[in-house]
Amino acid sequence: MRKLFGTDGIRGVAGTYPLDDATVYAIGLALAHSLARQTPQPSVVLGMDTRESSSALAATLAQGLRDGGASVVSAGVLPTPGVAFIARMRGFAAGVVLSASHNPWQDNGIKVFGGNGYKLPDAVELGIEQEIFEKLATARPERSNQPPAPETDSSLRRAYIDFLAGQAPGLQLDGRTLVLDCANGAASAIAPELFARFGGRVILTHAEPDGRNINEHCGALHPEVVAREVAERGADAGVTFDGDADRSLFADEHGKVVNGDAVLLIAARDLLARGLLRQNTVVATSMSNMGLEAALRRDGITMLRAAVGDKYVLEEMQRTGAVLGGEQSGHILFLDRNTTGDGLLTALVVLDMVTRSGKTLSQLTSDLKVFPQTILNVKVREKRPIEELPNVVSVIKDAEMDLDGNGRVVIRYSGTEALARVMIEAESEEAMRRHAHRIADAIRAELGA
Repeated sequence: MRKLFGTDGIRGVAGTYPLDDATVYAIGLALAHSLARQTPQPSVVLGMDTRESSSALAATLAQGLRDGGASVVSAGVLPTPGVAFIARMRGFAAGVVLSASHNPWQDNGIKVFGGNGYKLPDAVELGIEQEIFEKLATARPERSNQPPAPETDSSLRRAYIDFLAGQAPGLQLDGRTLVLDCANGAASAIAPELFARFGGRVILTHAEPDGRNINEHCGALHPEVVAREVAERGADAGVTFDGDADRSLFADEHGKVVNGDAVLLIAARDLLARGLLRQNTVVATSMSNMGLEAALRRDGITMLRAAVGDKYVLEEMQRTGAVLGGEQSGHILFLDRNTTGDGLLTALVVLDMVTRSGKTLSQLTSDLKVFPQTILNVKVREKRPIEELPNVVSVIKDAEMDLDGNGRVVIRYSGTEALARVMIEAESEEAMRRHAHRIADAIRAELGA
């Protein structure tokens, strides 16, 4: 089992293990050696979000890569999917992003993409981990006290913006007002120039990062913020991104949040109408609402469920040949356009679908009848298998028997935080809340931090 790499790379508090200098340097060395087994003299592109720790981590990682025999180019502040795109289109052996996505500013992370634009296979990550642990066990890897920052190539950022703009060539926002919440993150470096190409009135919010305000009471973690802004300004729609802009959520013209499930419904219907929905299939996750499944079924569209995490959605899409998949959280994959979820790309594609339809966001999602759903996060001290917790299993079985097919129970551990997530759907809001709290209390009694 991997110990460093989770479902979304290596993540932790910046400056502490595994994001201390020695480990980050060892990660760079091990990654360079891994790449060199496949590609002579590999080159790596680095990108980062706006956390104050990102530049120093990038410099340390870059020295490890260089000392391992790789050349390094920086794309500067760039969304995670932008780095994946650049790695694939510019012939880099790998792309690496310094980001902790939706986590608070104190955290950071290292995400790695191969030269094909996809995350590394588990076996490759495991091999890199083994070398990291070997180096840390034998001696502290040597590095200079102040490693030089990698050279930044500004053309990479422009290439990504050009790619995004090309995904909605007919989009015109003239006469419309759009609110964009950039989460004080990586979208702040791209969204102003990108959306200026499509006309209309674009209101930018939370687009002034200071290194510590990323995701702070804004962005995709707080979609109610952009929804309120849309309502107050009488805008036509709003879009909100997370810190590294690999996902996005929306607000309709009434100031109502439009989540990833609704985006999947809009996109699936549009692709189906144009004969582009391969296999007539959409891949969602265990967290997607039963209402989405019912709405898609009415249109003859099959919805498959993968485990939570874009990595697992992607695997199921590749297995089935589907081109559309995603998560309720707003991480949407259009595999005919890019290899990873991309919040800016999703925003443009959805806005293009809305304008072509001649309808509003609320009209396009009006028949999505959502079952009441709640998600409770329980802090845990360890992530023991749920089946090893008899009291928790008993409470879950009671809930499932009571719901009797008219609801769902999903319990899982976060792939990036020390949390157990309890998700309950039910026709009755009272039953939903009762069962969610009973299960959360049982987990807290067994594993509570």
